Parts: sequence; C-alpha cells; structure tokens
Amino acid sequence: MANMSVLTRDELLKLAELARIRLTNEELDSLPAELSKIIEYVQQLDDVSVKDLEPTYQVTGLKNVTREDKIIDYQADAQQLMKNAPGVKGGQFKVKRVI
Repeated sequence: MANMSVLTRDELLKLAELARIRLTNEELDSLPAELSKIIEYVQQLDDVSVKDLEPTYQVTGLKNVTREDKIIDYQADAQQLMKNAPGVKGGQFKVKRVI
C-alpha cells in the first residue's frame, strides 16, 4: 500500500464543489487530514486477497418468486370506472400532483 499524502486545501475545495457542499474555514483546516486518514484506511482493502473467494451477491438464499400473469375480468369498462373516480379529465383519472 502506498502512503498517501494529506489532501491539499485546493483538492478539498474541488471535492466540496463537486459534492456541492459548503465548508467553513474551520472545516477546510481540519478535513484534509481526516479525509486522508479515511482514504488511507480504505486503501488497505487493496492488500486483501480475494482470489479464492466466491462472490456473495446475497446471503439469505431467497430467490425471486413470481406468479403467472392472469387476466381477471371484473365486468367493468372504463366509463364505469371513471364514475367512481374523484376527478376525471380527458378520459383519465385526475389526481393531485405528487412532489
């Protein structure tokens, strides 16, 4: 594992800009060393050999369970369904906007 130098203030400002994060002067002073330690710790994963390990995609043993599609005729046409709608516009259900 290569030793990583401490992030510079300019590198931190660039990262903050990319992440759209505003940093105070105090944060700009303390974060480079902290982030450098975190990055150095994560880089230790490069030293771990996973050559003989099988990938683990999920651990519960569950598989996708699906059912066969079936058409159910409820004996209702579009006009009947629209009568029960709280609002209709242009032959479609009118609902409040979801934000």
